[in-house]
Amino acid sequence: MTAKQLGKRLLQIAVVAAGITFLTFLITYLAPGDPVRTMYAAAGIMPGEEIIRQTREAMGLNRPVLAQYFDWLQNCLRGDFGVSYAYNEPVSALLLDRLWPTLKLALFSMVLMLLAAVPVGMAQATHQNSALDYALRSLTFFGISMPNFWVGMLLMLFFCVRLQLLPVVCSAGDFKSLLLPAVTLAFAMSAKYARQVRAAILEELRQDYVTGARARGVAEWKVLWWNVFPNALLPLITLLGLSLGSLLGGAAVVEVIFSYPGLGSLAVSAITAYDYPLIQGYVLWISLIYMLVNLAVDVSYAYIDPRIREKRRVG
Repeated sequence: MTAKQLGKRLLQIAVVAAGITFLTFLITYLAPGDPVRTMYAAAGIMPGEEIIRQTREAMGLNRPVLAQYFDWLQNCLRGDFGVSYAYNEPVSALLLDRLWPTLKLALFSMVLMLLAAVPVGMAQATHQNSALDYALRSLTFFGISMPNFWVGMLLMLFFCVRLQLLPVVCSAGDFKSLLLPAVTLAFAMSAKYARQVRAAILEELRQDYVTGARARGVAEWKVLWWNVFPNALLPLITLLGLSLGSLLGGAAVVEVIFSYPGLGSLAVSAITAYDYPLIQGYVLWISLIYMLVNLAVDVSYAYIDPRIREKRRVG
């Protein structure tokens, strides 16, 4: 990616981020409920109408919506996303505190998914329309059709309740607390990515360079892993970027089931508590994470595929 292309992408990110901030602020502004009453209710206080009016004036909630939006946007640019009503802590501190557990969960589940999906997809492609291919395809159909919450509950019932090998509440931050949520997330992703790997490998196996390598007597495993697999990576990298962005946003259902202290469970608690500053900060964070991950994926194309580097060099 050239400097000009990178500049265009960064400008697009800035424009999209500005639109997301305005829509997020507008939706929360129009949402039912009074932020001041919600803030006092979270603290267990029942103030009078005069105190509510004074607090609303002090917070600037009686000003026009555009004035409130630009004040909030200026604070966001300085890294100040406001103070959470429910937790009475800075929103940025809450998000940073939950980011590392979510990052660990996302990366670990991605590793587990790749360890399962790549061999399964490769086996399906190299044994196309065989009994093994049909059996593995049936297994992937089963994996895709199983919702995450159901897989998580089954794993919890078996490993936590029956065998008592792993904790039910996965909030300790150790490996045991990380294992079941990661396996739950990796289960459905593995099935989906195995099918993508199969399709990408089959497409590459039909190319002329594969026939040429086999005609020269190159070992089949070298053809598959040194030639075919690297060329099939490009569409998979795009999907990996989207999945990583989604996981970094927090897999809310899985985190709630296992009481995992990630961004997803934080977002659920913010929504149930009408914690508007935390909701706004979360949406802005997740949108930026998605856009930056996609930008990183686009930049990585030139390093993964030499054909793209050659086109850019010639152009």
